[in-house]
Amino acid sequence: MEVSGARWSLTGAEAVLKLRAMRSIHDFDEYWTFHEAQEYKRNHQTLYAGGIVPPTIAPRKTRSLAHLKVIK
Repeated sequence: MEVSGARWSLTGAEAVLKLRAMRSIHDFDEYWTFHEAQEYKRNHQTLYAGGIVPPTIAPRKTRSLAHLKVIK
């Protein structure tokens, strides 16, 4: 959190720390699935008649975090 020039609000810092904690106890994947479902409902499902959203891309079967790097 102490990146040169970074400024954190209390809310932002708390959100980042919660995500880091979930990742460290291996609950991040379950949380992220829940988060995406909530985002989908909030941003897409309620905007379309009958809740039918046109397909975009097929969801990935597995979530790989290999493209992420840990910054200490």
